[in-house]
Amino acid sequence: MKRRRSSSPETRSTGHGSSRPEYDVFLSFRGPDTRFNFTDVLHYALLDRGISVFIDKQGIDVGEEIGPEIFQAIDDSKICIPIFSRGYASSSWCLHELKHMMECRKTKELEVMPIFYDVEPSDVKLKTKVYRDALTLHEQTRGVEIVQRWAEALKEVAGIKGLDTKNI
Repeated sequence: MKRRRSSSPETRSTGHGSSRPEYDVFLSFRGPDTRFNFTDVLHYALLDRGISVFIDKQGIDVGEEIGPEIFQAIDDSKICIPIFSRGYASSSWCLHELKHMMECRKTKELEVMPIFYDVEPSDVKLKTKVYRDALTLHEQTRGVEIVQRWAEALKEVAGIKGLDTKNI
């Protein structure tokens, strides 16, 4: 599956052979929850301000593996914005992206700026059933070890000061 980015990439290499981010922002979201409302509004607002954005416009079909280009886009971004909606944790691909973001936050100084859309940070911290139930279902197909890593990433990201869409 071919991914499309929403803006032209910046120059990636410098004279010293190191690379710089290709995107200012990577948006991570569950399509059915926010694609045609909040995420689109945010996406176009960023583009209007000249900010280069990676957004997966096509989505990932059920049973399809997440492409390496998604992980590369995270690696090539300055800021990742996970948009936590009620169904975010039901998507194993969103959770894969989040785990990768949180790893890059430690190793590559990637900035992660969470947005809580129709959920509370306590939901993302697994203190309520909203995300906990989704992770329990993933354990059956993905295994306890992978789900435990996703749970750690969720708890960690929920500790970052983010934007709560209900408080503006």
